[in-house]
Amino acid sequence: MNYEAIKKAAEGYRADMTRFLRAMISHPSESCEEKEVVACIKAEREKLGYDKVEVDGLGNVIGWMGQGDKIIAIDSHIDTVGIGNINNWTHDPYQGYEDEQVIYGRGGSDQEGGMASAVYGAKIMKDLDLIPQGYKIMVVGSVQEEDCDGMCWQYIVNKYFPSKEEAQKQIEFVISTEPTDGGIYRGHRGRMEIRVDVKGVSCHGSAPERGDNAIYKMADILQDVRALNENPADDSVEIKGLVKMLDPKYNPEHYEDARFLGRGTCTTSQIFYTSPSRCAVADSCSISIDRRMTAGETWDSCLQEIRDLPNVKKYGEDVTVSMYMYDRPSWTGKVYETECYFPTWINKESAAHVQALVDAHHALFGEDRIGPEGAMHLRHRPLTDKWTFSTNGVAIQGRYGIPCVGFGPGAESQAHAPNEITWKDDLVTCAALYAAVPGLYKEENKGGDVSQFRASLTDNDIK
Repeated sequence: MNYEAIKKAAEGYRADMTRFLRAMISHPSESCEEKEVVACIKAEREKLGYDKVEVDGLGNVIGWMGQGDKIIAIDSHIDTVGIGNINNWTHDPYQGYEDEQVIYGRGGSDQEGGMASAVYGAKIMKDLDLIPQGYKIMVVGSVQEEDCDGMCWQYIVNKYFPSKEEAQKQIEFVISTEPTDGGIYRGHRGRMEIRVDVKGVSCHGSAPERGDNAIYKMADILQDVRALNENPADDSVEIKGLVKMLDPKYNPEHYEDARFLGRGTCTTSQIFYTSPSRCAVADSCSISIDRRMTAGETWDSCLQEIRDLPNVKKYGEDVTVSMYMYDRPSWTGKVYETECYFPTWINKESAAHVQALVDAHHALFGEDRIGPEGAMHLRHRPLTDKWTFSTNGVAIQGRYGIPCVGFGPGAESQAHAPNEITWKDDLVTCAALYAAVPGLYKEENKGGDVSQFRASLTDNDIK
């Protein structure tokens, strides 16, 4: 393989990738509102001569290169979060600017920059005849990831393939282009969205003793949720903190994987109430809990942990702990309901698809992470590592066991932040690596299950 030719081709597309990324950023594309950016991506792929470009029923935009039966996929979610307080931005988040090094704007790192590199990485494969015989490249611009990680890939697996087993057979692996700070990422923590509902009884606010204030009950529960996240795991506390899963005493089978991923966390992210008026006692109160799961934690264990909190048990039947469901219509109007459960996963570092990226990086750029000068303070870590946040890998590998690995332009720290930027050098680096990977993938080395850890889906009837 001519690595210098690949790097030269990627560098030659620097200006095109910059223009394309700025065009995507210019179309606001929060979850369920991606229609305009989908049209932008579809037009770019058609201009570049993709063999096929399509938009599926959910609104994912998919481009194909090559004619084989086996698939190597590259995934980029094309929705973004909102901009938050506009006063925190120094420039227009959708018009932004560029200089010699960076591109500014919402979605640059998280994660339309990945789409730019993927689209042109596949173009380089075609230009230089790098797609192996018997393979085709599937470049996915996926929707609604910020709302419901992986739901887009649930739709793809269940609509494009006769069964999940057939999807596992046809798709050799998926590269996620989520930002990786110049690293190759082989897993991350999972997450759940948990709801706690508390019942009360309303009465006139002038005599609160006649009622049963649901907000006061929830105030007690909130302190327990905070303690679950912050407490140590020793006998000095009634509620042992989530740090316990790093200890072989509490997590004998998976504590080493938990130490790789990092401890689980929980935080109260939303609070709601009902009351007849501002001069009445609240008759219900609810909270949302964002629960990040490390190795060894499960759907059932995380729900039970909340049910076992002292003040949840204290208020007994007045408290309900449940899982959220996601059912927002996509930009096409399609509703694809799913549980807000996103399984933890880790690849074996020796897995063939992980090694294909490592081999490509070594051949193109060396053994250490690289990046522009302004980003290198983020990158003094092992080349092969893991994400802090969650990605569509929760479905690709977490639900379906389809091998997944990450390498993407930008920085995790830029995700969801005001004044978001990504680096032009990263776009070039990633496009080159994507182009080289298919030719370095050794199918004969893939072996059996590539998962080092994969959370059980639960005994519940998960769809």
